[in-house]
Amino acid sequence: MPPPPIWSRERIDLPKRGLRVAVVADTHSNPHKLALPFVASHNPDVILHAGDIGELHVLDSLAEIAPLISVRGNIDSRGNGLPDFVTIDIMTGDDIRSRWLLTHIAVRGPKLKGPIRKLAREQDVQLVVCGHSHVPLIIRDGNIGVFNPGSIGPRRFTLPITFGIIELSETGLRLSHFSCETGEPWQPPT
Repeated sequence: MPPPPIWSRERIDLPKRGLRVAVVADTHSNPHKLALPFVASHNPDVILHAGDIGELHVLDSLAEIAPLISVRGNIDSRGNGLPDFVTIDIMTGDDIRSRWLLTHIAVRGPKLKGPIRKLAREQDVQLVVCGHSHVPLIIRDGNIGVFNPGSIGPRRFTLPITFGIIELSETGLRLSHFSCETGEPWQPPT
């Protein structure tokens, strides 16, 4: 029987100007050589790493850019102290403006896996941030947003090498992807 998941809870105070969060995943010890400079160019307030980190020195490089919240992926050791799930409360004073769930494996195709959907509903989560598939993804599953930044690690098959940016402001939530090869916004081919 596998050990129980490790949980963590984080609080991010929403600046008056809004919040910019960089999201990376699946570094597999070897982030693309331009990924970190391109992530840094967005001046994120926080960076989320959605697992499959590989060697932990990758986290040190990201933490030099901005405060970092990360979860363990399926290639990462349980002994590294990283949680499997992080609930992130985005706060305005004492009020929760938005609640996100950061985890590694969350979707099957274009839908949340049943246990993750149930967990997101129980935790009153508005957004699930995940990795694992290396596929950049922005979807809604019912009333829950789902965001996978893609991978900034070694290319898998013909998938792009991308990271994500989440912007939260008075006007709402904006999710976008950027290429690690060009730094330009990335959109799926039509």
